[in-house]
Amino acid sequence: MLKTGVWEEVDEGVSRKIHPPGKHIMMMEVRFQKGAVGALHSHPHEQYTYCLKGKMEFTIDGEKKVLQQGDTLHIPSNALHGVIALESSILLDTFYPLREDLLELEND
Repeated sequence: MLKTGVWEEVDEGVSRKIHPPGKHIMMMEVRFQKGAVGALHSHPHEQYTYCLKGKMEFTIDGEKKVLQQGDTLHIPSNALHGVIALESSILLDTFYPLREDLLELEND
C-alpha cells in the first residue's frame, strides 16, 4: 500500500510529506530548517511551488529567485534547480505528471 501523509526526513534539516496523488498530478509538502539545502537536481516533471511560510532562495538553470510566504514559482521540465532556506520555511510542491520515482520509494 502506498505510504502517504507521513513526514519523513530526507536530508539534514529537510523533511517531506507526500499527499495522496491523483491520477496525473501530485502534491508534496516540504519543511526546511533555516540554512537547509535542497541539492541541485532535475526531473522531467513540471513543478509549481507555493511558499506557505518563510523565505527561500531558488536557483533555476543558474538564475536565482527569492520566494517568500505567499509567492509561487514555476520550475519547467528538466530545469536544473535547487534551494536554500533563508528562514525556517514550508513549501507546497505540485508535480505533473506524477513523480513515479517518489511514489515508488513510498512502496519500499
